[in-house]
Amino acid sequence: MMQTDVRPQKCELYFLDVPTRIPLKFGSETLTSVTCARVCMTVTDRQGGSATGWGETPLSVQWAWPSSLPLTERAQVMRQFCVELTQAWADFAEAGHALEVGHTFIEEQLPTLWKRTNATRTPGEPMPWLAALICASAFDIALHDAYGNSLGMDVYGTYTSQFLNWDLSHYLSADDSNLSFGQQFPVDYLTSPRPAQLEAWHMVGGHDLLDPSQRTGQEPDDGYPVLLTDWIKRDGLTCLKVKLCGNDARWDYDRLVHVGTIGREHAVRWLSSDFNCTAREPAYVNMILDRLLREEPEIFQMLLYVEQPFPYDLQANRIQVHSISGRKPLFMDESAHDWKLIRLGRRLGWTGVALKTCKTQTGALLSLCWARAHAMPLMVQDLTNPMLAQIPHVSLAAHAGTIMGVETNAMQFYPAASEAESKVHPGLYRRRHGRVDLSTVRGPGLGYRINEIQRQLPAPAAAYGS
Repeated sequence: MMQTDVRPQKCELYFLDVPTRIPLKFGSETLTSVTCARVCMTVTDRQGGSATGWGETPLSVQWAWPSSLPLTERAQVMRQFCVELTQAWADFAEAGHALEVGHTFIEEQLPTLWKRTNATRTPGEPMPWLAALICASAFDIALHDAYGNSLGMDVYGTYTSQFLNWDLSHYLSADDSNLSFGQQFPVDYLTSPRPAQLEAWHMVGGHDLLDPSQRTGQEPDDGYPVLLTDWIKRDGLTCLKVKLCGNDARWDYDRLVHVGTIGREHAVRWLSSDFNCTAREPAYVNMILDRLLREEPEIFQMLLYVEQPFPYDLQANRIQVHSISGRKPLFMDESAHDWKLIRLGRRLGWTGVALKTCKTQTGALLSLCWARAHAMPLMVQDLTNPMLAQIPHVSLAAHAGTIMGVETNAMQFYPAASEAESKVHPGLYRRRHGRVDLSTVRGPGLGYRINEIQRQLPAPAAAYGS
C-alpha cells in the first residue's frame, strides 16, 4: 500500500445537452444532438485528506449502440446507467492509485452492473459493452483527475513506480515470448516531454458539403464555415478523415476521390478513411484501395491509414484482415475495447490502434502500453468531444506518441458549446495552422484549471456519498 492511495467518497452527475449546428452521420444513423455526462468525484487519501476531480464524455448513442431501436430508448438506458454508476462509484471502497482503482472497478464492478441492466431489458435488445464503457469513462477520468489533484501533480507524472503499487505485469501479458511487463510502468511508454501542439485531423462527415455545388440554401449562417474548402482555408488543415458508408463501393470511392482532390488542391497532406464498422468483408475495402492505387495514385499515397471497416464485436467477427493491412495500415477503433481485444486484433492482421478516452482513461493507458510494446502504431480518435471532454482527449494524444496528431472535430459540429472552456484554453477549441495548442493545459490533475472556467451547471441528475 502507498500512502498516496485514494478511494472514492462522493460522486455527482450532471447532464449537459448540446445540439449540433450540422448533422453528423455515424454509419446508418445521424446525430443532431448529444448529451454529455459530466462527473465530479471526491476522493479521500489515507491521511484523511480529500480532493475533487472532473470527467466528461459525450453519450454518443449512435456510435456506441447502432440499432433499429428508437434513439430515445437507447439514450435513456445510457442515462439511467450513468445514474446507477454514480451510486456504485460513491460506494466503491477500493483504495489505490487511480489506475488501480479504475482497473478494479472496470474488471469487477462494471460487468455486474452492465449485466444487471441488460437483465432488466429482457427480452429487449441489450446495451452493448461499448456503451457501458462510455458511461463509465466520465467517472474514471474524474478519478484520475482527482488523484492528481490530491497530490498537487499532473496525473501523467504519477504513472510511475513511486505511486503505483503494481507494475504493468499485474494487468498485461505479452503476445511475444521475449516480452515482459515486469518492472515496467505506464511512464515507460509515454512521450516525454509532452508536445505543446498537435496536428489536427478534421472529420469530413457523410453529410458534409464539399464544394459550392452542393449547397441547398438550408445551411446554418452562424459565422462558421460550411464547405470543406472553407474549413481548410480558415484552419490551415493538413489532415482529413473521410467518413464512408461501407455498403456502397461506388459512393465510397467517389467520396474519397472528391475529398482527396480538394485536399490536394489546398495543400492537405494526409487522408484517412473510416467505414464505421459497416463493411462486411476485406474484398470490399481491397477493391476500393486497389482502384484508388490504379486510378488516383497520388490520393492513394495521401491515405495514411484505414480505420475500422468491420463490425466492432471482434470475438464474434474474427475476420482475417492481413490482405488489407498489406495494402495500408489498418487501425482498430470500436473493436479496441481493451488490450486483450487488441491482442486478438493483432493476430487477425490489424496493425494499429485508435485510442479513445471514452473507453476510460484507465483502459486507454493499458491499451497504449500493450500496443506500443508490440510496435503497433497509435492514433487518438475523437468522439466529437466538446467542453471538458476535449482536454483529457487531447492530453492522451500528446502523451501517446501518435502516428500523426489527434482527431478533433467538436469545433465543426457544436463550436458554441465550448465557449466557457475556450476562454481558458483557446488553442484547444480553435484549430490554427492545422494544429491544436495545449500549452494552457497545466497544473494538477488533468490540467483543466477548472476554477477558471465559468460554466453554470444544471442541477445534479444524481449525487451519492458524503
